[in-house]
Amino acid sequence: MHMTSAPHLLTEDRPEFLRLLDEVLRTASERPDLASVGERLNTEQLRTMALNATGILTAAAAPEYEHFVKVREDLRDPARQEPRDTDDGTGGAGASAVVAVLAPVLSVTAMLIFLLVGYFLKLLDPEPAFARTMLTAGWLFGGLTVVAILVAAVGLLVTAVRNSSTEVVAEDLDAVPEELARAREAWLNALLERGVLPFLRDALADPRDPAAPSSYRPSGRMPSLGYSRPDFTSPAGEDPTPRPSYTSPDFTSPDFGGPDRRPD
Repeated sequence: MHMTSAPHLLTEDRPEFLRLLDEVLRTASERPDLASVGERLNTEQLRTMALNATGILTAAAAPEYEHFVKVREDLRDPARQEPRDTDDGTGGAGASAVVAVLAPVLSVTAMLIFLLVGYFLKLLDPEPAFARTMLTAGWLFGGLTVVAILVAAVGLLVTAVRNSSTEVVAEDLDAVPEELARAREAWLNALLERGVLPFLRDALADPRDPAAPSSYRPSGRMPSLGYSRPDFTSPAGEDPTPRPSYTSPDFTSPDFGGPDRRPD
């Protein structure tokens, strides 16, 4: 699997990140650089900020995390275990065991058959010509029986030696997870020293007031805790849009008096 210099934190590793973060916050009072926890920011606020910046924190330990994931994937890859399975000679040992057991049995059976038949033929009168041949074959299988027993004994000895070698290999396999444990420990240490602790120190050293999240503005790698809604109210005592005033014209009509009065 190709990985960048800042690999994304896998889901299966997120509990480790949370455990480390919670442990640091729980023991913050024991660390001089985090002794101000609770004065401006409490542990819950710090935890929320760190979770919002998970990608930034884990990127600080990217090389160690990449190595840890690679070691774990190599151990999970069945192709890596295949040479061990093929080199141990399990299949050959099984075939040898079968031959070592069957060879003496078959040779003893053949010896008994040939000898019994041969001696039975010698009792006949006249004696058949192939009676001696049967006896010779019987004694030949007797010799093969001795050889088969010796071969079986050697096979048992080889099996015992192979079992002792298997125990050594098992010890090596037990030591393999130690490599994974070391890679995991190196990642967590780097995550703590280069990611979590510097982030928390920066958060506690920030001079802004965390009590008013609407005015909080992150700088650098600090995450934003909230946002402010713009104020749409107009300035007091001012009318931003003056309205024109209209004066109606004078529609008074002339004074119409009686016929004996002229208008002014």
